[in-house]
Amino acid sequence: MPIQQRNMDIEEVHVEKRINSSQVASTFIKYAAYVIITLGILYFLAYYVLPKL
Repeated sequence: MPIQQRNMDIEEVHVEKRINSSQVASTFIKYAAYVIITLGILYFLAYYVLPKL
């Protein structure tokens, strides 16, 4: 059985992802708002709803 060899050129592509700082800041603010709203709902449940049960 003959062994076949393949000569292949491999091209490496390096892509730099540029991050816009204003986009990062707006994403941080969005998720911070989600966390604050979630904590507010948990606070409401813990202090007003659960004691009445």
